[in-house]
Amino acid sequence: MNLTTLIITIAAIAFILTLAIGVLYRKHKSWFMTFLQNFTGVLFIISGYVKAVDPLGTAYKMEQYFAEFHDTFSHTFLSFLAPVFPWFSSFSTLFAIAMIIFEIVLGVMLLFGIKSKFTSWAFLLLVVFFTFLTGFTYLTGYVPQGGNFFSFGLWSDYDPLQMKVTDCGCFGDFLKLEPRISFYKDLALLIPAFIFIFRYKDMHQLFSPNARSMILGLVGVGLIVYCINNAYWNLPHTDFRPFKKGVNIRLQKELEEQAEASREVISYTLKNKLSGKFVELPYQQYLNEYKSYPKTDWEVVESKMTESEIPESKISDFVIYGPNDEDVTDQILENPEPFFFLVCHKLLHHGTKTLEMDVIDSLKIPVDTTIFKGDTMINYRTEIRNRKETKTTYAWDQAYLNRFTSVVVPFTKAAGVDGIKSIIVIGGADSKMINDFKEASGIDFVACSADDILLKTIVRSNPGVLLMQDGVILDKWHYRHLPSFEQVKINYIN
Repeated sequence: MNLTTLIITIAAIAFILTLAIGVLYRKHKSWFMTFLQNFTGVLFIISGYVKAVDPLGTAYKMEQYFAEFHDTFSHTFLSFLAPVFPWFSSFSTLFAIAMIIFEIVLGVMLLFGIKSKFTSWAFLLLVVFFTFLTGFTYLTGYVPQGGNFFSFGLWSDYDPLQMKVTDCGCFGDFLKLEPRISFYKDLALLIPAFIFIFRYKDMHQLFSPNARSMILGLVGVGLIVYCINNAYWNLPHTDFRPFKKGVNIRLQKELEEQAEASREVISYTLKNKLSGKFVELPYQQYLNEYKSYPKTDWEVVESKMTESEIPESKISDFVIYGPNDEDVTDQILENPEPFFFLVCHKLLHHGTKTLEMDVIDSLKIPVDTTIFKGDTMINYRTEIRNRKETKTTYAWDQAYLNRFTSVVVPFTKAAGVDGIKSIIVIGGADSKMINDFKEASGIDFVACSADDILLKTIVRSNPGVLLMQDGVILDKWHYRHLPSFEQVKINYIN
């Protein structure tokens, strides 16, 4: 589904609701206001619901925003605000749940006409907030690498590759929008927002005040339970991400890479380094005239290419590194045997300690040589030397460690007895940290590494467990709902 189809669908639903309200509630004051309420209400309910299915996706997006705000404000006169963003980031899941619930509740209030004046102002403030986020995302495309957002004099030509946050997450993973489109969408929503402010008395109200309050209360409580369950206790019941159950990662990755390689250049946009003049040349013309545009004077600032036959997804970024930093992606995706692929996007700990240890080395030192029957023999003496060595240890979060010692490790040991291997892929950690964690948790199988954002996309659980074979995701589980190995064996392993 694309944005146009979604808007048409929402408009159709709003039209049907408007007709129903017009027939059943003849006291409503304005067909136009009723349609506007229904359209924006349905839009907010749908937008909020597809995020409520997967609150962690919104939380991860907010972490990206907070990190970018911290970096942006740190180098300006507003640097005193920068420290608050890492603190916000530590509560990103709670912020995400609150925002999602507020968005859906606001949609319900619009549909039923609950507290019209308050709803009008709340709608305006939320749209302004969304416009700020999407506008910031879009406008960072004008900020060159290494530049600061507030250094307006350094802004260059728009380049989507310069954006730090490439997707606003307005519709979660259900529908990906270009930041520019998201920004224009929110600007358009400012129109009904201001109309509501000035004409809130013309908004329809359904049912009695007590009934409306009861509906709002039930919706609010239901959403709190639903979002918390999806964020902390279960995997999303509907998976909008590319790594859903049944996907053949190996095949899809090959198709996306082939589609990307088959794209053709349509034209180049060149910029004169001295005059700042831009010239756009069709590809064939550039090949014929490239000598007229020497690299000393001209630079290619944009290349337009044909659309890819297969849209690129996060599967294209599926790259796994082994214990020695070697690429083991193909080995994992081409493994014909079933195996458990454990995903851990972040190791949780409360800090580190550096210990200074006394180490005794026994060294053999050559002292002289002896020639015996034409061969040279070297004589050694042993020397004992003491030295200091520092070792970094981690104060692992005990609750997090228990997820492995009480759930994951017993499961993988049972699988190992039956000949089913396991690997764990960890994000954001170096080899020393990984080895320390393996020792603390009792993991005795191979530990690999990968990009933490990729791992967050694969499964919304830390840790999460996937059963894979020949590049196909046979199933995946939240660590809280990991079945026994015997159950998995009966269902999936012959």
